[in-house]
Amino acid sequence: MPQRVCRDRPTVLLIVFLIGMCAGTPTPSPAASARDAQAMTILQRMADFLSRAQHFSVTAEIGFDVVQASGEKLEFGETRQFVIRRPDRARVDITKRDGATSGFRFDGQEIAVFNTRENVYATAAKPGTLDEAIAYFLNDLDMRFPLADLFSTQLAEALAAKVRSAYNVGPERIMGVPCEHIALRGDQTDMQLWIAQGDQPLPCRLVITYRTAEGQPQFWAQFSDWNLSPDVSDAQFAFTPSEGAAKIAFAARKPVPTVEGKQKGKKGSRP
Repeated sequence: MPQRVCRDRPTVLLIVFLIGMCAGTPTPSPAASARDAQAMTILQRMADFLSRAQHFSVTAEIGFDVVQASGEKLEFGETRQFVIRRPDRARVDITKRDGATSGFRFDGQEIAVFNTRENVYATAAKPGTLDEAIAYFLNDLDMRFPLADLFSTQLAEALAAKVRSAYNVGPERIMGVPCEHIALRGDQTDMQLWIAQGDQPLPCRLVITYRTAEGQPQFWAQFSDWNLSPDVSDAQFAFTPSEGAAKIAFAARKPVPTVEGKQKGKKGSRP
């Protein structure tokens, strides 16, 4: 009998490394003393630079382990092309390794996601900023958005609050780009970042290891083709369903009881 292969992603990504950006201000950790000043300076410089960028595009080649019932780890992946125009535009085009395509659009008024293989799409009204749209997409619609935190204007503050230890491994090259290799540790995950040297401290590579998950699976992303002044029009963020596409609803969140016995939506986020 053929072995059944599980393709589901790990249920945590960069969002969990930051341990809940909306969870409030944490109690300072004694481990904060383990944060190397040089590493944190490099990290904050990258976060500040990304947060201030008003327009950019980038391609991310993504891979992630999926631990099978046998304990074996299989890697799956996809290519994601991001176009961001702050304060209220985003476009993501996704191509999986098996050829399936899908995408995300936000035009300042509406969120749209689609899957061309299934020829389906879903939309949700959400006027506001990109930060607000991503938070709504993750927390209220309970959808996945790998690497979402890298595109938040609050990235610098979140990293400063959540990183428990950090050190600079040293200079290395990623695809020919001179980088600083930074190692970070949170409560549940380890993260490595390779950040470009020079006046554009952009991330070139990211690796996350889920220490507390069974099998300690990894997620990685390789970034290329950064463009800080892409020529993009409003039309590129608008969504038009393909011919014959069926509109479906976002999956409803299952309510969970509170300590008072009332029902509420489950908080948190998934990639």
